[in-house]
Formats: sequence, structure tokens, C-alpha cells
Amino acid sequence: MKVRFMKLSQLSAIIFSILPALPAVAHEYWLSPLNYQVESGEKIAAHFRNGEEFVGSTFPYLPNRLNRFEIVVEGQAYNLSPRAGDNPALQVPAPGRDGLVVVLAETTPSKVIYEEWEKFLSFAEHKDFPKAEADHSANGWSQEKVVESYTRHVKTLIATGTGVGDDAPTGMTTEFVALTNPYDADFEGQMKVALFYQDEPRADAQVEVFDRAPDDSVTISLHRTDAAGEAVIPVTEGHEYLFDAVVLRPAAAAQTGAGYDPDQPVWETLWAALTFAVPQ
Repeated sequence: MKVRFMKLSQLSAIIFSILPALPAVAHEYWLSPLNYQVESGEKIAAHFRNGEEFVGSTFPYLPNRLNRFEIVVEGQAYNLSPRAGDNPALQVPAPGRDGLVVVLAETTPSKVIYEEWEKFLSFAEHKDFPKAEADHSANGWSQEKVVESYTRHVKTLIATGTGVGDDAPTGMTTEFVALTNPYDADFEGQMKVALFYQDEPRADAQVEVFDRAPDDSVTISLHRTDAAGEAVIPVTEGHEYLFDAVVLRPAAAAQTGAGYDPDQPVWETLWAALTFAVPQ
């Protein structure tokens, strides 16, 4: 009997050929734990999800799609290396002691093409980039084909046992840092977070909050960080949350004038996401 082994590139191509197609518009991307609270020694498992309004398809682990995939326990980061194609992408034993476990991932760049100018403007308005239209026009970029490069910078908070512990900056290009622990016995329903971009606080930035109730209904609200790049957001027991914030910047290789190539990205978006649940 002959056994054939696929190259990673072949496996990736097959997996992506069967994934559900998503339209070329803004979608959130997040880490979705099967359980936000586990006991010491049980399994921690989480999916990558991509979708809208806190509902999305799951995606398997593909190493060529990630620059970082780590689990942080008591301040110590450990690289994660699942098998290509694993879904859930994260499946590891929980630490043998109580604590707050942080899982993070950063993706490699992907591209989206807006072939309708109004869709790009709608995205820019939704994500609070009021200067995007004027800057795009001033640079002489096409309105008939807008190419954007995007990366994801996601984090989730999982409690082992009591979940005691603190989140901290991890050095992702953009990220949320939880300044309160929703699993702490003294948590009072006010989730305080800091938002960073290139290791600096993002002041006056929009934070989109997706709040899933026990009946699976989702409520969406908009908030802003203060001058220190922090926001305090009221949350509810028994609910699951996704915090989302996006950076829009000109692509590093974007050109104007004679060097402009409409087939190359002119914009780059960096999506920060944080997921957690509030115990009942």
C-alpha cells in the first residue's frame, strides 16, 4: 500500500477551496473559544472565526497565514504549533494551576479589492476614517478599483479555575490590553481596556463592541478611547463580547503620480480584536 503525503501548500490550497466564500467587504475576525472558563488540566480549544455581527465561519490552522500564534500563561509566552488543518485551530491542555490565559495571533497580509467606490466609502465611514475620501482623491488613486491590504491582531481571555491574573501588552502591531479581568471575583461589570498601535496608546479611537446575550442575540454599540487610549465599557453577566478597532493607513509601498499602480494596495488596515465572556 502506498501512502502519499501532501505538501503544506497543497493542503492549504485544498482547505481554502472548500472554505465558504466571503464577499469583499469588511468582516471581523476573532478567536472564539469553545469555553471561556475551564478547570486546570482540561482542554483549552478555540476557533478562528471571520464574519459579521459576531457570527462567522470557522477557519482551520494554516501556518503560512499567521506570523504569530501564542499562549501567555503568568506572563510567559509560548509559541503554538498545531498541525496544519486543525479545526479548532487551538487545542491544548489547560495549565495545571488557576490563572488568566491569554491567546493571541497575528496574520500575514491579505488583500481585498473594492470595485465600487461607494462600498469603500461606506467602510471608511463605518470604521470612522473621515479623511479617507479626501486623502484618496488627493493622492490621485483610482475610485474604480481600490486595493487594500489587511492584517488581523487578535486576542482572547480564558480563565483556568478562578482566572486570577492580568493581561499585558504583547507587542502586536495593534492590540487591546484588558486593564480589568472579567473573571475576577471582584469584577463589577465595567470592562476597562487600553488600545495600542505601534506600542503607543490610540487616543480618540473608535471601539466597536459586539455583545452576545445567552439567547444568541447580538447588540452592537460604538465607544471611543480617551486621551490615554483607554475605554471603560459596561458589560453584562452571562454575555460574550468582541471588541474591535481598526487602523487605516496608506500602504507602505503605495505610490502617487507616475509610480501609481492600481493593481497594488494603496490602503492598509490593521484590525485589533479582543474576545472574552463575563461569568454569571
